[in-house]
Amino acid sequence: MAKSIMVTGAGGSPSTNFVRSLQEAPESFYLIGTDSDKYALQRAETNERYLIPSANENDYLEILKQYVEETHPDFIHAQPDEEVFQISKHRHEIGVASFLPKHETIEICQNKVESYRKWMKAGLRVPRTLLINSEEDLKQAFEEIGSKLWLREIRGAFGKGSIVAEDISLARAWIDSRNGWGKFSAARCLLPKSVTWLSIWKEGELIVAQGRERLYWEFANRSPSGVTGITGAGVTFSNSTLDELAKKAIFAIDKEPNGIFGVDLTYDEQGVPNPTEINVGRFFTTHHFFTRAGLNMPYIYVKLGLGERVPSISNKINPLTPGLCWIRGMDFRPVLTDLNHIEMFEAELNRRRKSLRN
Repeated sequence: MAKSIMVTGAGGSPSTNFVRSLQEAPESFYLIGTDSDKYALQRAETNERYLIPSANENDYLEILKQYVEETHPDFIHAQPDEEVFQISKHRHEIGVASFLPKHETIEICQNKVESYRKWMKAGLRVPRTLLINSEEDLKQAFEEIGSKLWLREIRGAFGKGSIVAEDISLARAWIDSRNGWGKFSAARCLLPKSVTWLSIWKEGELIVAQGRERLYWEFANRSPSGVTGITGAGVTFSNSTLDELAKKAIFAIDKEPNGIFGVDLTYDEQGVPNPTEINVGRFFTTHHFFTRAGLNMPYIYVKLGLGERVPSISNKINPLTPGLCWIRGMDFRPVLTDLNHIEMFEAELNRRRKSLRN
């Protein structure tokens, strides 16, 4: 009999990639989807679909528990950060298995300032970051960090509330417009180049990890900061220095990691990667990329969460071939290719341009 998996945020892209990965697993799963958006719910590619309150509403937990009691899932997985937080906090009340880190770890990872403080204490290289509670804090940030600040909300994914501010009046107006005093951080701006090290752990043991570099943000020209949280293209990579740095960033917060840890690292002006956040308890949006490339991390994660044996993994760190590329966009089917194939087209264009000049 197929195990049943409840997936929250089921109509969103991250959960859809999770669902598609399980649908491509070597065994069948029965998928139960929930979403707090009545329109997004209609897109869910699950066997069943249910509308629930958003995680910040008072009746969220009770209605979620009702559906757990009625549908009897064997396991629950949340992709939205708010639901990861609530399910983690009430994991012993919900009545279904999950596979999460300690709740304290989730609280720290979901707060960018608290993560920064942990990394500073551990001696990791990180961009100077300040919590902005008042206009005086904002002035201090410009004095200490410089004339170009990276402002973002301390909680939330997809570059939530982010903007590059080179003027205190703009920074003040931006925070005012989002009622953001006490909810924003200011940090030194880093380079556009960023990577993610996605990993799964079991009681302190690394099960598997894979690195991915982001080549560009989709719809970057429609965001004030140029960061949308929507990866347009990602490419697999393998770098032992980054592997060690990502592990240090995780261990600085949790000495015995359990579940999913996705470390985001952004390069500074000296070409050194700085940890900027850990997406904890969930996969990054485009993780179906790894599944299509041959590494089904959602399947491994679910098997671990169910207490079952996982498939044999010959190489725990970066098992995928470097240079594989995943290209995606709205209303397009994602394309799995590689950098060599992409550069072939560029080389042909350059050849033709050169011939016109001769």
